[in-house]
Amino acid sequence: MKFTRKQSVEEALAPKRVLVVYGPRRVGKTTLLSSYLITQKEKVILSVVGDDFRVRELFIKEMRDKILDFARPYDIIAIDEAQQIPSIGLGVKMIIDTFPEKQIILTGSSSFDLSSKIGEPLTGRHFVMTLLPISQSEIFGSRFDLAGNLEKFLVYGSYPEVLSSESDYDRERILNELVSSYLYKDVLALDRIKSPDLLRDIARMLAFQVGNEVSQNEIAVGLKTDVKTVGRYIDLLEKMFVIKKVRGFSRNLRNEITKKAKYYFLDNGVRNAVISQFGPLSERNDTGALWENFIFMELCKQSAVNDRNDQYYFWRTHTGNEVDIIRESRGKLTAIECKWNDKAREPKLWRATYPESEFLVINKENYLDALLPNAVIA
Repeated sequence: MKFTRKQSVEEALAPKRVLVVYGPRRVGKTTLLSSYLITQKEKVILSVVGDDFRVRELFIKEMRDKILDFARPYDIIAIDEAQQIPSIGLGVKMIIDTFPEKQIILTGSSSFDLSSKIGEPLTGRHFVMTLLPISQSEIFGSRFDLAGNLEKFLVYGSYPEVLSSESDYDRERILNELVSSYLYKDVLALDRIKSPDLLRDIARMLAFQVGNEVSQNEIAVGLKTDVKTVGRYIDLLEKMFVIKKVRGFSRNLRNEITKKAKYYFLDNGVRNAVISQFGPLSERNDTGALWENFIFMELCKQSAVNDRNDQYYFWRTHTGNEVDIIRESRGKLTAIECKWNDKAREPKLWRATYPESEFLVINKENYLDALLPNAVIA
């Protein structure tokens, strides 16, 4: 399948601001950056990767004069996988404060590493763009084509390499290697992560609980470890762009649940690789979970592509009322139920409590109307 990114580096750049592009490995950050740099033929460009030992050594020493001498000749400084460079935040602050006219672009596949290094030094000096797997709105083809490939999106996800693959065998091989590299290598490389088996088991338990509220205490008991360790591992999985945490929504009712959380995977294919299940929907018992994960992440991609700071929650009360997804966008609430085949009724308590909200049921018949609201029906 062919696709094109709707997000662009050029549109995200701003004067006197560093641009930080976050996203999981192999989601296309380097390609997006290269596509921009190749258009800047009149500019003097430095493009390096964070594991370049010369750049690492320069920033580690934190010597202002040498860092400024290094940056002075260039109009654009682009550093891919910048989280690998110690003191990157302080060094870049020196550059942007002295040369505010320069364009500085950093990419990172770990918000844990990179945000901790740029956070304080670049406060008020940077903008963030998050790149997610390919959205439905970025894939070439008619609605008929998208609907015809829906099962593949649910099973194999939408990483660029996966969409470009010609066979299911290749898709599975790519996803298994992807999980092995950035889930079990990158995350384990982080501080205080010493048990690959425990990390794998926690990821698997989260994969089996997609769409349900997760109790970290229950995971800890089931895996015979302590709840703090479980919480730390889950937090790192989120910061490495493997999962996304969603909290309960509450404003008016005492019995609205807020302490527990749901966890979705950023990509259905990664979720299925974690549990080693790539079977067709006709042979699965988790279609509902796959559907909810797919719809949730497509909504998140829609927000990112349109540069909206939408917030997502779930809603549930102690008396059993619930809604799968709550979207808060520019002050407007939308309650969303994800149903593969079935219809759903809006909870009366939700309508009574939030009368100004919109209620939406997304199923396999109408999902493109929700995900491609401005598209021409083909």
